[in-house]
Amino acid sequence: MHFALTDEQRMIVETTRAFVEAELYPLEAEVERTGHLPMEIVREVQSKAIAAGLYAANMPEEVGGAGLDTLSWLLYERELGRANYALHWTCVARPSNILLAGTEAQRERYLYPCIRGETWDCLAMTEPGAGSDLRGMQATARPDGGDWVLNGTKHFISHADIAGFAIVFMATGEEDTPRGPKKRITAFFVDKGTPGFTVRPGYRNVSHRGYTNAILEFDDCRVPASNVLGEVHRGFEVANEWLGATRLQVAATCLGRADRALALALRHAAERRQFGQAIGRFQGVGFKLADMAMELKAAELLTWEAGWKFDQGSVTDADMAMAKLKASEVLAMVADEAIQIHGGMGLMDELPLERIWRDARIERIWEGTSEIQRHIISRALLRPLGG
Repeated sequence: MHFALTDEQRMIVETTRAFVEAELYPLEAEVERTGHLPMEIVREVQSKAIAAGLYAANMPEEVGGAGLDTLSWLLYERELGRANYALHWTCVARPSNILLAGTEAQRERYLYPCIRGETWDCLAMTEPGAGSDLRGMQATARPDGGDWVLNGTKHFISHADIAGFAIVFMATGEEDTPRGPKKRITAFFVDKGTPGFTVRPGYRNVSHRGYTNAILEFDDCRVPASNVLGEVHRGFEVANEWLGATRLQVAATCLGRADRALALALRHAAERRQFGQAIGRFQGVGFKLADMAMELKAAELLTWEAGWKFDQGSVTDADMAMAKLKASEVLAMVADEAIQIHGGMGLMDELPLERIWRDARIERIWEGTSEIQRHIISRALLRPLGG
């Protein structure tokens, strides 16, 4: 693994950061104040992102994306992560790579419109009674002639209000295992407007203002067999093959916000004077800065290594879990310490710190809680020993 960035990677970082600072930062205050991102703003910034080559940059070149290697993609994600989440996700969208698992007909209908910026996707797994335990989902799909009939409820479904379709995971049967019956899961494409499919407003969230969640209800919702993504009963295999890197995406965006918070803390520590000197010269502040920088560096190295290993074909679930766990917990620590260094002003909305602090909280929950990441890591450690 080489630690120096290539010329292309430096260009990606510089271009993305310049776009974020010029196009996204000026819009943050209004989105944070109102909790709403108007569609006319989305379309305006989206067109600029497409022109700059930043839209759907996570996708391979052969389908119209930028064709970035994983490490370059994570560097790009870190820069986008500096901004309000609703702005960078919605206006500079990165379609879910699970769409690449579709047939060519499914790609024409779902993937390519997302890459062109004509619509958005959303992923529906979580239910009120099944979060970390996805095998506990109660929503079901049953075959009926050449169709499938879906029933049940999903919640915490990000940006489902603007998505043109959902990729929905449903229980489609059971199989016997040494540990008892286990549900079989199948993934389906469900178009917005399909009879029996209702999208309702979700919950008010302290994190990521302007970035919505929704409740999806399925009441005898009928979809054709051609809408199955992957194979029947093998939805988890599709998810495991294509969605692992989303934990690295979370890690990278956390790094961007932590880096922004650290930069603000450093500037304040150098400029703010008390008792005749810059507050950064006091050990109480200087040691905080040192710890923040050290922990951020450790999180970066874990994330970049996992990205590099992903492209080598040697990445493990534990590698990605370590990156997501460390980056999300470091973001929380850095945001909290940056506010402490600023004192009362750190909690005022004149600075982005209070937003970064609020936004940090959800990162230890979605895409697998910190406890789930620790479970993955400990299981990988114990497995070779028969534990």
